[in-house]
Amino acid sequence: MDLFDVILLAFALAMDCFAVSVTTGLMTSKYRFGNVLVMALYFGGFQGLMPVFGWFAGTGFALVASAFDHWIAFGLLAVIGINMIRESLSEGESEGADITNHKTLFGLAVATSIDALVVGVNFGLTGTPLVVPALIIAAVSFAMTVFGFYLGNRFKRACKFNFELAGGVVLILIGLKILIEHLFFQ
Repeated sequence: MDLFDVILLAFALAMDCFAVSVTTGLMTSKYRFGNVLVMALYFGGFQGLMPVFGWFAGTGFALVASAFDHWIAFGLLAVIGINMIRESLSEGESEGADITNHKTLFGLAVATSIDALVVGVNFGLTGTPLVVPALIIAAVSFAMTVFGFYLGNRFKRACKFNFELAGGVVLILIGLKILIEHLFFQ
């Protein structure tokens, strides 16, 4: 796999991170730059580590994990999305998404990086060196997360809408997309 292919793969893997970070940016009313960096570290870190885990886990684990990885991603995104919808419909002023909650960030990071685990198994099977691709995947996911958050947050300022409700729906739809792709197109 040449460098151009690795970069394209990194952008493809980062699309879920980008979509979730845009949604988070739309829902977050108060944030600090440090919190956005923590979110990007979670997303980029997991995107970079999952291929390493997949590479070491080998094909046996990949065959078992591929049978239910889409259900894990769907479940995590659905639970977080339903919680966001519930909070958006509750009484009182919502502050939006809490990007300081490490439990939420962990769940989102795992859910958006499960495909990278399978990519790592593929790297192991094809003899692809691991370090450079993992670093590129992590860096691209980090950058796309920061960019997506700011894009979503800028858009939020331009219009008034219940983005927390919409964000919860989007997270559930991303989970459904992952589930449908794995159930019907693989």
